[in-house]
Amino acid sequence: MKLASLKSTTRDGQLVVVDRTLTKCLPVPQIARTLQEALDHWSEVVDALRVIYDALCRRELDDARSFHAAQAAAPLPRAFHWVDGSAYVNHVELVRKARGAEMPESFWTDPLVYQGGSDDLLGATDPILAVSEAQGIDLEGEVAVITDDVPLGTDAAHAAPHIVLLMLVNDVSLRNLIPDELAKGFGFYHGKPSTAFSPVAITPDELGGAWRDGKVHLPLTSHINGALFGRPECGEDMTFSFHDLIAHVTKTRKLGAGTILGSGTVSNYDRSRGSACVAERRMLETLSAGAPTTAFLHFGDRVRIEMFGANGESLFGAIDQIVTAIAG
Repeated sequence: MKLASLKSTTRDGQLVVVDRTLTKCLPVPQIARTLQEALDHWSEVVDALRVIYDALCRRELDDARSFHAAQAAAPLPRAFHWVDGSAYVNHVELVRKARGAEMPESFWTDPLVYQGGSDDLLGATDPILAVSEAQGIDLEGEVAVITDDVPLGTDAAHAAPHIVLLMLVNDVSLRNLIPDELAKGFGFYHGKPSTAFSPVAITPDELGGAWRDGKVHLPLTSHINGALFGRPECGEDMTFSFHDLIAHVTKTRKLGAGTILGSGTVSNYDRSRGSACVAERRMLETLSAGAPTTAFLHFGDRVRIEMFGANGESLFGAIDQIVTAIAG
């Protein structure tokens, strides 16, 4: 099943069911007006939503309308909780190696996460707004899950049923602001502006056999200005599965329905597959040649992040953004 939130006069958008080809959709106010409302009552509404989805895919609904990604907000335009992990520890290892720092062994057994701003989440075609190119504007291609209510102390073995939807993510980073922030010992803020999400969120069954063991076993494709930047495999080199991440973040708190949990930048040891962020490529250049040659993003650059199924179909639609200077 595929769900989206169309931009509307309300902050939380209008929930629509989207067909498998991402061409038709239907509002379902009789079931839920917003995705958050659906998540709050997921066990009560999921079957009714699926009936609509199946009929939509069979082209049986005469009142279906065309679906356009540009009309979609983030599936959750604002969320109660957005927490991002760093499940690809080889990526963390590379970052530290590039600056000559050893990585603690505990990073392989204790996941890294941070809690991000969730009051202003971007739609897939909304611009990446920035004040200055000097801030080091970067994309970060990720996968995220949306949960239902997850109890405090949920372990990895019992996490799977709590994952109800998946999305793609562009967790935009302002790289040149981050070092000074982290040096204060209090985490990200200015270095992590609004995050963008795929046009639709999908239920795990849409991935078929590519969804297993709490991981998505498909490549994540990124382009910058039409040129392929990377196709790392999401299921490979993912040290911590989404099940592990859920267990980690519920050690001291429960999660409310609609919590978004990100994987962190997708990264592989096989560097021939490219990268999902500019910073990683610059690190590799530094290690091989002593200095980076790839620039961070410029105003006017176009970033596209997408995932394709076995038959070449776009599973989530594309995150397709233009880096844009804030007017004035």
